[in-house]
Amino acid sequence: MNDSTKLSPAEGREFPLADILSVTTERLLSRSHMGGIYEILDYMTGDTLMTHQLPRASDACRPVLLQQHPQLDGVVPSQDADAPDLMAWLVNAEREYGETLPVRPVAAWASQDPIEELCDKVGAEKVYVLPADPTAEQ
Repeated sequence: MNDSTKLSPAEGREFPLADILSVTTERLLSRSHMGGIYEILDYMTGDTLMTHQLPRASDACRPVLLQQHPQLDGVVPSQDADAPDLMAWLVNAEREYGETLPVRPVAAWASQDPIEELCDKVGAEKVYVLPADPTAEQ
């Protein structure tokens, strides 16, 4: 996304409809695959999320997206749609709702330390934190 697609903070930032629908429908429709999911959820939460944090972020962002864009409520592909059918469905949705829509951040996001959150989720005994490699480039 280039700078021309950014809106003022009051208006939000433009995101592909496919990324928005990936959050609202819980189906991976983003043409950027998981990169698109990280980008929209990171923006909405103001966090740099780790994989295990995506479900919580999606749960927090889904109703906010539908509040911002009520026209998308109930816009979901068929459960048995295969990949070509999903892409055809997405193209039709883009014709109807636009290829991009503005998105504003979530007002109340509870940021958590990702390691502590993972420990809470799976148990501290299952989490191994490795020291950073001091020779690796950052």
